[in-house]
Amino acid sequence: MHRLAMLLLAASWLLLAGLSRGYFPEERWSPESPLLAPRLLAALLCRNSEHSLPHVLGAIDRLNYPKDRMALWVATDHNIDNTTAMLREWLMNVQNLYHYVEWRPQEEPSDYEDEDGPKHWSNERYEHVMKLRQAALETAREMWADYFLVVDCDNLLTDPDVLWKLIKENKTIVAPMLESRAAYSNFWCGMTSQGYYKRTPAYMPMRRQERKGCFAVPMVHSTFLVDLRKQAASQLAFYPPHPDYSWAFDDIIVFAFSARMADVQMYVCNRETYGYFPVPLRSHNSLRDETDSFLHSMLEVMVRGPPLEPSVYLSLPTKQPDKMGFDEIFMINLVRRQDRRDRMLRTLLEQEITCKIVNAVDGKALNASQVRALGIDMLPGYSDPYHGRPLTKGELGCFLSHYNIWNEIVERGLKVSLVIEDDLRFEIFFKRRLQNLMQEVEAQGLDWDLIYIGRKRMQVDHPEKSVPNIHNLVEADYSYWTLGYMISLQGAKKLLRVEPLKKMLPVDEFLPVMYNKHPVEDYMSHFEPRDLRAFSAEPLLVFPTHYTGDPGYVSDTETSTVWDNETVRTDWDRARSRKTLEQEELSSEAQNTDVLQSALDSTARDEL
Repeated sequence: MHRLAMLLLAASWLLLAGLSRGYFPEERWSPESPLLAPRLLAALLCRNSEHSLPHVLGAIDRLNYPKDRMALWVATDHNIDNTTAMLREWLMNVQNLYHYVEWRPQEEPSDYEDEDGPKHWSNERYEHVMKLRQAALETAREMWADYFLVVDCDNLLTDPDVLWKLIKENKTIVAPMLESRAAYSNFWCGMTSQGYYKRTPAYMPMRRQERKGCFAVPMVHSTFLVDLRKQAASQLAFYPPHPDYSWAFDDIIVFAFSARMADVQMYVCNRETYGYFPVPLRSHNSLRDETDSFLHSMLEVMVRGPPLEPSVYLSLPTKQPDKMGFDEIFMINLVRRQDRRDRMLRTLLEQEITCKIVNAVDGKALNASQVRALGIDMLPGYSDPYHGRPLTKGELGCFLSHYNIWNEIVERGLKVSLVIEDDLRFEIFFKRRLQNLMQEVEAQGLDWDLIYIGRKRMQVDHPEKSVPNIHNLVEADYSYWTLGYMISLQGAKKLLRVEPLKKMLPVDEFLPVMYNKHPVEDYMSHFEPRDLRAFSAEPLLVFPTHYTGDPGYVSDTETSTVWDNETVRTDWDRARSRKTLEQEELSSEAQNTDVLQSALDSTARDEL
């Protein structure tokens, strides 16, 4: 009986196996292989892009899209920098990875006859760019590409999956919304009857991602994807303009009109952060301005995420960091905050700035006996102006960190130093603006002890006094934060002279006391003399990376315990901590409007 059961089981197994494999070879079953990725041609038109190409090309290297299903169409001309050589090196190293590479360099001429400078868009330049884009589009059609991708040579695609996400939207023309330092982005929400930009209430909610999705818009530019499989896409053209075209002679407007005439709707998607790009500069700006503007875009990427690495297929010169003319640059960092240290060192290196890392005093690690051994006592009667609490351990550690730097400045006899904390972001043109300011301060022989480069202005009732004959400098009134400041040897001596450890209060309350601008007279009465000569850059050159309530906000001074009682925590109200709130908007009466402004200030202002 058992033998019979085994035979029946074996027979049934053979029967099932035969059904799956098939008696004849053509009956055998095998799973279907996946579809190949759509064919895609990416077009790059680069001019004077040496400063941006290493990171733009690095982002293209990292796109999560099969290279053998991609073609590259690259053109460059009218350069006065190393763009051609850089593109040539990259293409030679990656050409075997891609399905097809078309390379269109033009060494001469280096400018257009009707342009005023390399940033000027003349009619001749517009026409040349339109013809190149049209040639790239026609190449894509001739090779039966499914998609055509336009990427400007200063656009950073930080999301490696951006192509798949755009393809999934199933739109004829779709752009990923790009971030910038301003309200500016690569789409319009409104267009006038003459084809110019028009402000609309819909723009900012989309730009701020308060409304998320994929939205119909009249214009996308800079980076966008065209689905060439769609029937209407065959009518799209960059050049020549449509026979009915009468708007401005501008490549992006000409293409938008072409889409309108083909009854093709443009879309922009802002569901995620897909990439970054700089705000366009004006025609009178220099290539150096453009280089610094792009650098700032890279620094902003690092505030939100990991740094952008340059293409591994390029050989790049080693950076040469310096101290910007200071005797020392001190960067304060808690040892346990390695993420902040790494980000700051990288952002400084990108700006070619070197620094000395100062290991911050970790207030959380101090016990009562250590505090007593340092001779520390609290200022009688001090309480936090917002929460009524005493000094926190975090604030104690912060004060000691700055105090130790002041001591080192005096011990080493450092005439001019810069002190920065590890949770700041740099304003555009930071290095040049700071160097220009210091050169003017020295040239005018200003007697100064401390100059804020980042702060929170607390006196907001009336303007601060501007400094004659020096651009971008005011006499500092009551201020919070010690994000960054310049300090002289004389200033450090003044701060140490009053023995602040014996009557401690938060360091950003102590500094206004010392320049006699603190609103609480009782606090100031404990310190004599209060003759610190304090000023502030205007506009400021650094800002916090995060404010109260921002994702990723952490304050090591606010999130702590009371200095002499570890059971009393001070982060109970973290979401509403007012000290680390963003600077409130100043009224027109309180703004420092009479300060001398430099040429870089107008360039730094938002375009939108």
